[in-house]
Amino acid sequence: MGGGMSTVSGTRDFLLPDLGEGLSEAEIVEWRVAVGDVVAVDQTVVEVETAKAVVDVPCPYAGRVVALHGAPGEIRPVGQPLVTIAPLDGGAEPAGHATYREEERAGSGNVLIGYGTGHGGTGRRRRRPRPAATPGPTPSGATAATPATRHPVDAAGTSPSPVSSAALPTLVISPIVRRLARERGIDLAALRGTGPGGVIRRADVEAATATPTTRPTAPEPDAVAPAVGVPDARVGLAPGGQDVVIPLTGIRKAIADKLSRSRREIPEVTIWVDVDATGLLETRAAINAATPDAPVSILALLARVCLSGLRRYPQLNAHVDGVGQRIVQSAGVHLGIATQTDRGLLVPVLRDAQRLTTRELAATLAQTTADARAGTLPPARLTGGTFTLNNYGVFGVDGSTPIINHPEAALLGVGRIVDKPWVVDGQLAVRKVTQLSLTFDHRVCDGGVAGGFLRYVADCVQQPALLVANV
Repeated sequence: MGGGMSTVSGTRDFLLPDLGEGLSEAEIVEWRVAVGDVVAVDQTVVEVETAKAVVDVPCPYAGRVVALHGAPGEIRPVGQPLVTIAPLDGGAEPAGHATYREEERAGSGNVLIGYGTGHGGTGRRRRRPRPAATPGPTPSGATAATPATRHPVDAAGTSPSPVSSAALPTLVISPIVRRLARERGIDLAALRGTGPGGVIRRADVEAATATPTTRPTAPEPDAVAPAVGVPDARVGLAPGGQDVVIPLTGIRKAIADKLSRSRREIPEVTIWVDVDATGLLETRAAINAATPDAPVSILALLARVCLSGLRRYPQLNAHVDGVGQRIVQSAGVHLGIATQTDRGLLVPVLRDAQRLTTRELAATLAQTTADARAGTLPPARLTGGTFTLNNYGVFGVDGSTPIINHPEAALLGVGRIVDKPWVVDGQLAVRKVTQLSLTFDHRVCDGGVAGGFLRYVADCVQQPALLVANV
């Protein structure tokens, strides 16, 4: 149930709950309460980042906060204490606690995934960082604690470990700033903040990275001018001539694990074709001119083309069950959209996308990608895809051999649309040309199916009338 009785009489430990989708740990991003605060049932107490999303976590107990376990940037395993709550009124059961126990008996389970049971405001929203909401002062420049050094914050709001008073004046509110400084090897104690009241901002850390404050201690060799066009081997790529070590944690670790597993398990093949997309662009312009209040994106039209193609070639809307030694073709198309965010590459999923109209696809795509970049999608929206669409053309590249989003069987990639010479009715013309690439799992089908799907998609892009005739 995410909690347990403490050895201190009457107090309860709220444990980090199972956030779903097989997640075993989460990183503390921001505390929403401080030691001494009074909390209500289902009040959000902490914001955590999993390998899939940023999640608000509500506490199932009411009472007074006597300890916060962990500091921003620290990774906590599922089942370990997050907050210790003491009852109010000298040990009497807090108001609302009985209500929570009734819901628990009824099998509510809401608190296990961070979605509230209606007693408090748990809506997802961004709040201004509060220095008082962090679990006591943190030594400036400190890195994330290792499992051996993690400790709770006591009721006085201080750490059991001694903290030098010289570290206290450093003002760093944002855990993102701390993480950035940690990754770039910047000592926050040496920085002067440009924010209100001397708060150290992200720009301060980036400026310190661009202007190293340390010099190599080793003596320089005799100055020799490098030859023209030959790189100077003495010039380091990292700030200050030192290696930059970036831990594989959070979403970066999840991406690394998933892509490595895909390459280990899936015998993938990539095929591609150049396509004249002039007709698709003209179709989009006509649609948007007719309904300017609900514009349709090129990505939405490409998604519609994919959905039509998967209806013809359902072999690609599948995955291989290695344990059961079988291929499972999905009844619905759960369309993944590769989305680049500040946290890394995410693939939010549009479930049963085949049921949506083109206009609904456009609206859902726009909202989903915006939520993914804002970090507000729940973990369940980032898993369960059956086919992925990847528009890497936004990065200004023509082609790619993308890695399949395990355990899916195929991924369609779209390059940039550029003016190129193209033969039309025997005459050379300038057309809007793009490259489509299909990466597929050779276990689920052979080249005939994969080639048929890609050719169908290309034909629909080139002649949108074919798409209209088949939907």
